[in-house]
Amino acid sequence: MKGLIASMFTLSLFSPLRSSLHTALGSIRLGVRAFAGVGFGAAVSALLLAAPSALAEQVEITLVDQLDGQKNSYCIDIVGGGRNVDPANGLQSHTCYSYRGALGRDQAFEADDFADGILSMPQMDVCVVAAAPVAGSVMTLDACDADAAAQRFAITLPGTIEPVAAPGLCMTVAAETRLGNNPIHQIKALSLQPCSADLAAFQTWRARSEDD
Repeated sequence: MKGLIASMFTLSLFSPLRSSLHTALGSIRLGVRAFAGVGFGAAVSALLLAAPSALAEQVEITLVDQLDGQKNSYCIDIVGGGRNVDPANGLQSHTCYSYRGALGRDQAFEADDFADGILSMPQMDVCVVAAAPVAGSVMTLDACDADAAAQRFAITLPGTIEPVAAPGLCMTVAAETRLGNNPIHQIKALSLQPCSADLAAFQTWRARSEDD
């Protein structure tokens, strides 16, 4: 988050970009909730997730809480690794690759699309899809379609990600952990579950352009 916050301070030096950032912040519209009692850090993290479009960059989407992550937090990730990355396999949560010094192509999202509620992965040429508007359903990937309701998500101020077609269901990381091919890489399932304060650690996300 340091890199993104630094970028926000840098924006203050350029009046045209200040205006762009103001516009981006004003576009946080779908599913925005009152956030009395939400800490400053959580609110800033959610704002960075919901409105980094003025920064025009690719970012990873990571949990605010590192949970049991040994090397890094958990990021939204395409199932498979290296040459085995295949969008047809859908999504999971996985150790964020940013600790290596760069974002993984299977974890990189286009920040410019967040204000429109679209989670696009430009290096893979796909968008996230809520497979079904019911609890327990998984997220899949498909060619981006601006008219597809299943590809629209509400990014709320607390930092939750909810399908517009299924308000009240949050993108949620499972409690169970398994190890990937690299011993330091950890994997958790990703699904839609009822939004709950009790699950906040598994449902609260932020965006960042580098490891912090």
